[in-house]
Amino acid sequence: MSFVGVSVVDGGVLLGSPISPTTAGASGYHLLVIEGYSRTPALPYSGPIESRCFTVGGYRWSIYCDLVDNGGSLSLGLFLDVNPAGLVKAHVEFSFADETNEEPASIHGSEILELRCDQCHNGLKDIEIETLKKRLRDDSFTIRCDIVVLNPTSNTSQFIDVPPSDMQRNFTNLLLSREGTDVAFRVSGETFAAHRCVLAARSTVFRAALFSPMKEGMSSTVAAMQIDDMDAVVFKAMLGFIYGDVLPAVNEEEDEDVVLLQHLLVAADRYDLRRLRLMCEKKLHGYIGVGTVTIFIALAEQYGCDGLKKACYEFLRCPDNLRAVVDTDGFDDLCRSCPSLMKDMILGVLPPK
Repeated sequence: MSFVGVSVVDGGVLLGSPISPTTAGASGYHLLVIEGYSRTPALPYSGPIESRCFTVGGYRWSIYCDLVDNGGSLSLGLFLDVNPAGLVKAHVEFSFADETNEEPASIHGSEILELRCDQCHNGLKDIEIETLKKRLRDDSFTIRCDIVVLNPTSNTSQFIDVPPSDMQRNFTNLLLSREGTDVAFRVSGETFAAHRCVLAARSTVFRAALFSPMKEGMSSTVAAMQIDDMDAVVFKAMLGFIYGDVLPAVNEEEDEDVVLLQHLLVAADRYDLRRLRLMCEKKLHGYIGVGTVTIFIALAEQYGCDGLKKACYEFLRCPDNLRAVVDTDGFDDLCRSCPSLMKDMILGVLPPK
């Protein structure tokens, strides 16, 4: 098995470069040397000890070592750096260095682990503190980590860093720059310029409105199209999603932001933006409370938001919450405006069979 470097930690501080220059094929082992064990600050004040990054099977790894005397054990884990494969299957074994041979050896008695990328996998092995203290030599000990990757990437991947996609930023910048815009919308006294092809690609409603047979032969620059029954802030947020696939930043403490999410959900339904509608629905889950639950139930009923409705009913299953909501004007308004909903709501708040 190939040697893929050594990390030396003295008093809780990693010495040298954080990246190990040594790489390996589908298998390799890394040594983590802990010096000055008695001088290592106790966690959680210092955070876990992390080794240098090393490469095995085309993936970058680092060892995590938790020295908190929590339950009388030392916890060892791995961090698997981001990669396109999603899950990595590997044999992983930790041991004290003096328990292993220097000659290459396969891992015995290990289970096949499925490790998720860009995530720290703690507690892969726990070592009793008393056992650890018996291994101390001059206030130091060495942990060996053997890894055999069962689905390795190409050996050349370590030389090529693929940056994350910047498509969202590119399209958002295109909207902000107004370059090449060929359609405009007049909303609540404000004008918004956009690109017909982008709108049509994202919304079937915009596609029908902008590229129907009746629109054939229209000039590249058209007069502003009027959008009624929508606030300019909502339309701007919807355009931001169409180009950037993100929700606007909202503040939980601001009532206007919660209202914006409700209106944005309605706009998403109007323009057949299903992902935006579901994102708004999910975001509204976090704002369910005594003052909002009846509003959200009515909204969910009108626009078919089954998940939001179920979340509201779950909130009302708590007797204290239900009593508080019944005493609000919002509950009286809901009874008057949606009397047929009362039966559904009663069934919804009953405990499941």
